Amino acid sequence: MDAYWAACARGELLVQRCLSCDRRVHLPADDCPSCAGELRFEPVSGEGTICTYTVVHRTFAEGFAVPYVLAWVDLPEGVRAFGQVVECPPERLRVGLPVRVTFLDDLPHWRPT
Repeated sequence: MDAYWAACARGELLVQRCLSCDRRVHLPADDCPSCAGELRFEPVSGEGTICTYTVVHRTFAEGFAVPYVLAWVDLPEGVRAFGQVVECPPERLRVGLPVRVTFLDDLPHWRPT
């Protein structure tokens, strides 16, 4: 997991690829969720499209100003990545919206391209 967070600190998004079944995984895991195989980190483009999202209007988590948006993003490398969408008013969001990864406080977020 340290490799993932070190890459985020550099502004690089990594996903894991299973060496047995070739499945891509995000968020990081210890073993492949499909076959329990070994996972290796690989860089990805950081480009994607919103698959689904939710607008949160009430939060119990400190540091989140409402409303905020959480989304699953389809990456062209064949994996879905999860994160907060920033720099976009909720009314502008839509499934299929092109986004690019951006890093705030060393955490991956998504913003419209």
